Amino acid sequence: MKRYLSVVILSVAIAVFASSQFGCANPQNSNTGSTGANMATPEPTPDKAAIEKELLRIENDFARVLKERDGEAIRRVEADDIVEIIPDGSTTTKEQDIADIKAGNISAESWEVFDAKVTVLDADAAFVTGRTVVKGGKAKGPDGRTMDISGEYRFLDTFARRDGQWKLVATAILKIQSPGASPTPKASPTPKASPSPGASPAMKATPAAKPTPAAKSTPAAKTSPAMKPMSTPMKMKTP
Repeated sequence: MKRYLSVVILSVAIAVFASSQFGCANPQNSNTGSTGANMATPEPTPDKAAIEKELLRIENDFARVLKERDGEAIRRVEADDIVEIIPDGSTTTKEQDIADIKAGNISAESWEVFDAKVTVLDADAAFVTGRTVVKGGKAKGPDGRTMDISGEYRFLDTFARRDGQWKLVATAILKIQSPGASPTPKASPTPKASPSPGASPAMKATPAAKPTPAAKSTPAAKTSPAMKPMSTPMKMKTP
């Protein structure tokens, strides 16, 4: 009986020990799992060279798009919700862009991009800045009138990667008023020379004394007229 009781007590002790071990182990495993789940997966490093190459290709392809009236290229590149600000300050839409390109409402002898710079924000966002020089550019408005759009412009294009493709989501373009060179600062006005003190007016020469008028010569005394001979003959006394 005592032997049986000892076996029972030993079995209970083993069970309690095992339970305590599993009880300690389970929270530890649970914490480990929780910690692993909370660890943030590092963002993949964006391939900046590949992003830059693709966005510059899109920017430089616009001259071909104009020439070939490739409206479908606009449909692929521009986002449906694109925000566009054009040089006159108004806005336009993707559908209007496609219609204008297909109709040839925008044309140019040459359309070149200069100083394009791609700034990569992350793997799915970037923007491009640069200048566009348009020669022989024409744009037909809704009223049918054609405007000359030749000149130099500065642009800012914002792109986002959506469903694996880069989309133009916002763009703004502004005409440069003085292209080609920074405005020359105005030269400081040359200080005016202090006026030289006025020369003392030359002393007026004392007017030459008017010559004293020659004294009028006393008129010569009139010569007494010669005594006229008596016209009446003196009567001689008759003897």
